[in-house]
Amino acid sequence: MTQELPLMRKATAVWLVENTSLTFHQIAQFCGLHELEVQGIADGDVATGIIGQSPILSGQLIHEEITRCEKDQNALLTLNRSSASPVKTGGKVSKYTPIARRQDKPDGISYLLKYYPEITNSQIKKLVGTTDKMIDSIRNRTHWNMKNIKPRDVVLLGLCSQSQFNDVISQIQVSSVEVEQKKKIKKS
Repeated sequence: MTQELPLMRKATAVWLVENTSLTFHQIAQFCGLHELEVQGIADGDVATGIIGQSPILSGQLIHEEITRCEKDQNALLTLNRSSASPVKTGGKVSKYTPIARRQDKPDGISYLLKYYPEITNSQIKKLVGTTDKMIDSIRNRTHWNMKNIKPRDVVLLGLCSQSQFNDVISQIQVSSVEVEQKKKIKKS
């Protein structure tokens, strides 16, 4: 069974070293660090420049839990279960592409359209993080920079991971098999 660890483990350890009288062992066990690493934090040799993150403010610990463990050196801190994993909101999260990679998007879109012509706009948007207008302008060859766009692999460009790419390609293959089956049924 794996132990749940707090978010920002070193920053949490820095805060616990600076603001509590917990033992190095207790802090190490809670943060998933080695005891010597926690001692190095206390000595100022490790994690210099890391600003302590309060596990109380982030809801990962309650004050009573720290007090309980300060009184009993053999007791171990337990993570507040309600905050063990980040809360996922229902809002739409846009895919961030670094500025240095943004000029590669048209090349990636061109690659997808050239080698996978049956790919849908929504699948391209999922992989590359672009707009319908951009995809349509490359598909119709009306993009303002069309003469400089060269089809290049989206994975090698770093626009998506290999697993994301494989997922979309398998979806395309499944849907094309279904279309072929429907055609055969109509012919019979």
